[in-house]
Amino acid sequence: MDHHSLRSRASQETLVSTISQVSLLEIDPTPMDSPTYSPYDKDLPPVPEESLSDSTHSLRSNPTFSSTNTTTSLGLSGSGHGPIYYLTRIQRYSSYTFGLFASLHLATTSIIPLVARSVPSSESYLLLAREIYQTPLSEPLLVGLPIIAHVGSGVALRLLRRSHNLKRYGRGGHQSPNGKKNKSGLGGGGWPLFSYIAASGYGFAAALGAHIAMNRGLPLYFEGDSANIGLAYAAHGFARHPAVSWLSFTALLGLGCGHMVWGWAKYLGVAQGAGWHLERHTGNVVVDTQTRKKRRRRLLVINGVSALAFAVWAAGGLGIVARGGETLGWVGKLYDGLYAKVPGF
Repeated sequence: MDHHSLRSRASQETLVSTISQVSLLEIDPTPMDSPTYSPYDKDLPPVPEESLSDSTHSLRSNPTFSSTNTTTSLGLSGSGHGPIYYLTRIQRYSSYTFGLFASLHLATTSIIPLVARSVPSSESYLLLAREIYQTPLSEPLLVGLPIIAHVGSGVALRLLRRSHNLKRYGRGGHQSPNGKKNKSGLGGGGWPLFSYIAASGYGFAAALGAHIAMNRGLPLYFEGDSANIGLAYAAHGFARHPAVSWLSFTALLGLGCGHMVWGWAKYLGVAQGAGWHLERHTGNVVVDTQTRKKRRRRLLVINGVSALAFAVWAAGGLGIVARGGETLGWVGKLYDGLYAKVPGF
């Protein structure tokens, strides 16, 4: 074999190696089990409380020890699931149930008023929908329990992950071998980083709680029922207290649409690849440019869907119901009495 053939073969091997590296870099990392995988779904392995020497001694003295036992004890496999596994699924499936109510509520408070172009013409559809989601059985199953389960599981997950982080890293965070801080997803005091989805979720929970208190809790407490509460009640509030009403409803719709759309994007595995900047640079300009464009495109699409959902809901809710005007007569006085019970109105 001559010197020329050796150089040609080496050049071919280098070219194949470069192409392989570029092709691997162009592939986004995708979990193997399902597109809805989240790294937080997996329970962290238990923290060893005994010293390394004691652990080694106990393993050597145990005749039944095997590689299967090692894998299970380290949390790398096994059929058992811990609390994080179940809490993430409670959080997810409770949002499915609440989504049924949210879709029906969207239709009766926005789409139908937008089509009818009138608040009185839309009241009958809202009353009809209440026969579905406001019965003694359906209201807890479609509204109450899903909200409590979703918010409660989210808070429990955050507390549990902080407890795991404190056991592993302490309050100072994860340290890399060279002594520098690692980007391990930890905040101060071991708390997991506060994502935009989580922030909008807590804001939406507060706005939704105030909305339920105004339209369901307040009438039940002072009047004994909410039979007279409907779209006219909301329109009366906009006419009599415009600043507070516009601010609260805009926050409710904005936070709600953003949280629900981004939550569904996360469940579908789309939100993980969305962002304006690259989290990791490969060193290849072409690959980094393509990846950045893909991440920005996903970000714009998800935000566009969120804006579209807000526009649809606001078109009927804020465009028609909010301009319905105040209610006259004894019903209007009833509404005024209820709003007077709320501080700030």
